[in-house]
Amino acid sequence: LCGHATLATAAVLFRELHVPSDTLTFETLSGTLAARQTELGITLDFPADDPAPYTPPEGVLEALGIETPEEVVYAAKTRKLLIRLASAGEIRALKPDFTRLKAATEAAHVQGPIVTAPGTPPYDFVSRFFAPAVGIDEDPVTGSAHTVLGPYWARRSGKTTLYAYQASARGGEVHVALLPKNRVALSGDAVVVFSGKLRVEDTGVV
Repeated sequence: LCGHATLATAAVLFRELHVPSDTLTFETLSGTLAARQTELGITLDFPADDPAPYTPPEGVLEALGIETPEEVVYAAKTRKLLIRLASAGEIRALKPDFTRLKAATEAAHVQGPIVTAPGTPPYDFVSRFFAPAVGIDEDPVTGSAHTVLGPYWARRSGKTTLYAYQASARGGEVHVALLPKNRVALSGDAVVVFSGKLRVEDTGVV
């Protein structure tokens, strides 16, 4: 499941290739994913991954620089660890040791930790996501992480629609809505920054 690729592909199909539809469906290893043009930008319909209580794997909290988390849960489908802290300030202040974090998450067979906390208006929650075990020290904005964050914060807040901010250096906003049948809608936008042509010449060689 990759939010980046789904959002980017939908943006190109809608805006560059002008497909005559407001909805696209993609067949993936995570099942059928839909992308719609809405007033919020592009809305992606993904399977939710509701996390359950979990004991932190050895070394992960230490590598993140976290002493006492508020709660730790685990989302089995996406193999993401979710760690809740008390404040958005704590989230922004984290400076992980990525070498130690890579070793600890690989040993625990965890894709990476999401750290999250209640947001300050207008945001319902903030987060960051680290995945050095798959070659990404910190992801700027992560669709798959919000399939975990959505059901988690919906349960805590009683809301079914949430406004989120991923507090990486680049940062990004995500509108999250819980849907029936254990699905979650993630809305954001994409910018097409370059285009080109690939020319393939027939050399006559088979």
